[in-house]
Amino acid sequence: MLYGKAKIISLFLSGVEPMKLILASSSPRRISLLKKLGIEFTVEAPDWETRIFNENPVEIAQLTALEKARSVARNHTEGIVIGADTIVVINGRVLGKPKDESEAKSFLKMLSGQIHTVVTGLALVNARNGEELMDYEVTEVKFKQLDEKEIEKYVATGEPMDKAGAYGIQGIGRLFVEWIRGDFYNVVGLPIYRLYIMLKKFGVDLLARIVERS
Repeated sequence: MLYGKAKIISLFLSGVEPMKLILASSSPRRISLLKKLGIEFTVEAPDWETRIFNENPVEIAQLTALEKARSVARNHTEGIVIGADTIVVINGRVLGKPKDESEAKSFLKMLSGQIHTVVTGLALVNARNGEELMDYEVTEVKFKQLDEKEIEKYVATGEPMDKAGAYGIQGIGRLFVEWIRGDFYNVVGLPIYRLYIMLKKFGVDLLARIVERS
């Protein structure tokens, strides 16, 4: 505690302020995950909805995350902008957010009893100098075999409608997950470990910021 306060005072006296973080997303899941870390950040929804056509799911997620971050970085002269994009891939098909209940049911039928991958692309943009960095995380998820009634009841909750692949592992959708292989937070929508490593490359130490605020 004393170390944290001393560090903050030292930064204040030296005139050095920590670089601000801007999350280019309105996703409640991503916002919640960052808030739970106890760090300061602001939220700004990206003004970018264009779909990227590419045969490589990793490149789709990364490039989409980058365009989201760029769209927000243009509005600022300082700070590190964080962009993220999560997609679900099964048998080579990319599943984004379902456009309606019918598509949500179709997605869940595809995932039923199968192993699929969740890919999150991450992108950082330094609003001061335009420096950019991209990376990604991949997690495998195995679904139980779903029957028609389970799918109907789940879609009726409304939970699938704003989530890639039409399910939320942090919500009711966890009932259908037999196992995962990889980063759980990636499936939620923001791979915290990957973000931590990327930010360190930009000179931002999340751990130090958490200690300073404790």
